[in-house]
Amino acid sequence: MIQRYSNPEMQRIWTSENRYECWLEVELAACKAMHEQGIIPDEDWAIISEKADFDANRIDELELITKHDVIAFLTNVAEYVGPSSRWIHYGMTSSDVLDTATAMQLKSAGELILSELSRMAEILKLKARQYRHTLCMGRSHGIHAEPTSFGLKFALWYEESKRNLERLNKAIEEISIGQFSGAVGNFAHLSPDIEAIACKHLGLAPANVSTQVIQRDRHAHFLAVLALIGSSIEKIALEIRHLQRTEVREAEENFSSGQKGSSAMPHKRNPIVSEQLCGLARVLRSNAASGFENNALWHERDISHSSVERIILPDSCILMHYMIGKCCQLIENLVVYPSNMKKNIEMTHGLVFSQALLLHLTNSGLTREKAYQLVQTEAMKSWDTGSDFLTLVLANEEITASLSETEIRDIFSYDRYLRNVDYILKRCGII
Repeated sequence: MIQRYSNPEMQRIWTSENRYECWLEVELAACKAMHEQGIIPDEDWAIISEKADFDANRIDELELITKHDVIAFLTNVAEYVGPSSRWIHYGMTSSDVLDTATAMQLKSAGELILSELSRMAEILKLKARQYRHTLCMGRSHGIHAEPTSFGLKFALWYEESKRNLERLNKAIEEISIGQFSGAVGNFAHLSPDIEAIACKHLGLAPANVSTQVIQRDRHAHFLAVLALIGSSIEKIALEIRHLQRTEVREAEENFSSGQKGSSAMPHKRNPIVSEQLCGLARVLRSNAASGFENNALWHERDISHSSVERIILPDSCILMHYMIGKCCQLIENLVVYPSNMKKNIEMTHGLVFSQALLLHLTNSGLTREKAYQLVQTEAMKSWDTGSDFLTLVLANEEITASLSETEIRDIFSYDRYLRNVDYILKRCGII
């Protein structure tokens, strides 16, 4: 992943240095398990545990010759350890190292993402609480529907974030799997006990069954969850982009001192962060699709997935971590304009009360069809002429025959649109 979208703590997990460090931890965990089971003599384990090390540059040099990264790594480790290195990689295959180490990296990356996602959920909770009594226009199909609470937008995103936290926790659990089962996964040269002990040392669970590789449905699920979290972030960003449009201007991204919006137009304040997040969400979805393609491999293993994963696993984790951090900044610093929200609600001259009027007419004894026809007739006049809806309704004798002027004026009240907001937020655990 390019530096622009990388945070140092996540990027470190995916460096070559850390990858080799994970490989060494896997090999040492296997050796430790074999020593505990009496396979590796005390003196050899003492030398291995003391001297085992690697040099990333040396591994790269050796790989130019061997054309095999794990063999290059093992050769370099043996240069540090000496004759006792005969026990390193004993009974194992390359994928035992690669897949188990990748699980360690994904677990670490997943936990970093989980922490950021938890932070985002808390920010959304605070915003939902802050704006729970702020009235704004609710829209369906992009058209004014009925007023609602601006805080409910954040409550909706908070609830989705909670579901994403559950999904990610499960995905981390599913991916935190190791294997030490050999060339075709049947433990021909090491016992399952070695695998169980080694995995425990690494903080992983052993795969119940594997081939030469840990099955890629686990990785596909992990990537799919990241893509889903990305789509949630996109949902938030897309809403902010709409609210920032000049014709709406109910909320906008913070525009910092010295910031420039356009090279040509000095007046521009563009939703660049929101647009960036919407774009990056597409990359996560594309990577998830590649993850699904990786699940079907030839027989006990081929390596068609390997080259793909060298890109999609680090890139998705790095992007996800970056995107959540940017979304946190976006929400925390969001500029909100309640006065513009009120102005936009009043733009349609009271038409937002059409459903309330319809229901009261129905309650008064009219059929729904008749009540709908009466309300729609006056609503369309208001749409076409810009006339005040309440004035038109009060002038309609068929409506006033069913409802008094006092009842009608009471209907045209915004109170009903906020009366149950606190109940909803309590149900969400926000207040």
